[in-house]
Amino acid sequence: MDCGVPFCQTSHGCPLGNLIPKWNDLIYRADWKQALAHLLQTNNFPEFTGRVCPAPCEGACVLGISEPPVTIKNIECAIIDHAFNSGWMQPDIPTNRNGKTVAVVGSGPAGLACAHQLNKAGYLVTVFERNDRVGGLLQYGIPTMKLGKDVVNRRVQLLAEEGISFKCNVDVGKDISAADLANEYNALVLCMGATWPRDLPLKGRQLSGIHFAMEFLEGWQKKQAGAGALAHHTKTPHISAKDKNVLVIGGGDTGCDCIATSLRQGARSITTFEILPEPKTTRGQDNPWPQWPRVFRVDYGHEEVKVKFGNDPRKFSTLTKEFLDDGEGNVCGVSAVEVEWTRGAGGRWEMKELEGTSRVYKCELVLLAMGFLGPERYVANQLELPLDARSNVETAKSDIYKTPAKNVFAAGDCRRGQSLVVWAISEGRQAARSVDIYLSGKSALPGPGGVIYAD
Repeated sequence: MDCGVPFCQTSHGCPLGNLIPKWNDLIYRADWKQALAHLLQTNNFPEFTGRVCPAPCEGACVLGISEPPVTIKNIECAIIDHAFNSGWMQPDIPTNRNGKTVAVVGSGPAGLACAHQLNKAGYLVTVFERNDRVGGLLQYGIPTMKLGKDVVNRRVQLLAEEGISFKCNVDVGKDISAADLANEYNALVLCMGATWPRDLPLKGRQLSGIHFAMEFLEGWQKKQAGAGALAHHTKTPHISAKDKNVLVIGGGDTGCDCIATSLRQGARSITTFEILPEPKTTRGQDNPWPQWPRVFRVDYGHEEVKVKFGNDPRKFSTLTKEFLDDGEGNVCGVSAVEVEWTRGAGGRWEMKELEGTSRVYKCELVLLAMGFLGPERYVANQLELPLDARSNVETAKSDIYKTPAKNVFAAGDCRRGQSLVVWAISEGRQAARSVDIYLSGKSALPGPGGVIYAD
């Protein structure tokens, strides 16, 4: 490939430092096995990122300056799927064990990547998951139409065959003491995600029919998974959008997943509020290449709603003011107003409500998808861990994953904040390297780009 400087591998592109030009060229030459080897050198789970990643690598692609970028994500997915279908993905069982043990709390992408790397290095790894099935966000957060659970389970089975132990239905900090785990194992790695949802404490918030997005998505995924999953679901087993006017508050990926799920459940209508203004269709002057392009996008949920109902469900620059009561304690609508964004004297964006734009939107189901405020507190409190200004578990430095506790590390969304699956995998990989250095004094585990550093 003749990229010049392959910005897809830089900090503007892939956090894993995937060797993208190399395996693209190998696929061009029909050398699929070598392409796979180079892909797995930097990415533990390309079958996940190849399906759900928004592909910042493509946003930084050199070709994207003048025309559509190389379809990196599709090529990545094709390589790993071909490998599984060809029987190349076999258990890689470590030949040497060092006898040291590591407990990983959480089986999302960060926890799985961390466990995978440490297992390769010869550690005896046990992963604790509070749900009944392994995968965390991958299993019960991301909808099946976006990430098939057979893809997740296939990988989990391979990890188990390689020697990683999984303990489900164990809520660390409640069912078992986090402090006891830290004492029992040589190291404890917290990969518990950022699951504390941002609320919207307006008048009428207590009304029935208003739910956090993940309650809705998890309940539906568990219903699809079967009765065994529902039996361990402590919240509302299944929130249905069937025959309801649905309002999703929040315009991110989670909100889009709510839109698509509501559509499949048979919603009567779907509307989503985004407080920010509608993005432009081309890059602004303050958003040059190779930065991620902040432009108007149509994701799968928006496109499906437009096909079904004839309109894009998004209402930009819209602020929710009040949840309305039907007189029986149920939500029947919301009052909202349009807003305008302007730069203030100091250059900061300021929002003001526009007079005469207030209106009521009819809805019987409201889903709050406004992001997350960090991890739930009980594990950090039990271990007396400090939190940073954004309520995430604090570690020594941005590239050092150890907490102030003796042998406790943190990685993924619980340390970084709500982010992408690809960032979670990167965090898990680098946390494993930090654990290896802490316990063994050095590490042969690679850093970003597959580079092995001298310790």
